[in-house]
Amino acid sequence: MNGQIQLIASRIKELREIAGISAESFAHELNIESEVFLNYESGTIDIPVGFLMKVAHRFNLELSSLLKGDEPKLHVYSIVRKGKGLNVNRRKQYQYESLASNFIQKKAEPFIVTVSPDLSDSKLEFNAHPGQEFNFVLEGKLMIVVDGHEIVLEEGDSVYFDSGYQHAMKALNNQRAKFLAVIV
Repeated sequence: MNGQIQLIASRIKELREIAGISAESFAHELNIESEVFLNYESGTIDIPVGFLMKVAHRFNLELSSLLKGDEPKLHVYSIVRKGKGLNVNRRKQYQYESLASNFIQKKAEPFIVTVSPDLSDSKLEFNAHPGQEFNFVLEGKLMIVVDGHEIVLEEGDSVYFDSGYQHAMKALNNQRAKFLAVIV
């Protein structure tokens, strides 16, 4: 796995150990299997953003603290120039660009998400996390599955949903899709 995942994994382990929580207890609290949690914490497998959000929420941290290792400092406004957001390149087909990583006490997490086409026709990778999510397609065609419902979105289309339900995305037509995701 890449170095960024290893750093994030070590931050999770350090937070858990400082809090005096066993790995098994923490896995149970986060509603995941102990083995999966231990793989996340060791950095041997990819760590979904939804899981990172649960960990950040549990320890009352900004998501960017887990991602970067330092606290955001801005509180009046934050500007992110085109293509200059904090890149979170951890999952094979998804690239996340955080658009507010330096703003403290955010009420939402905005990202530009780029989904590469899956030419292997592998299974969708589902995720669920607390809150709600708004997705607005900027380019391409995207299939999103929310709680078993398949929805096809094209440029300019949007969807708002309860992100506690299992959901996944797939770029269509063998082309990448890019969308604005706001997680509340």
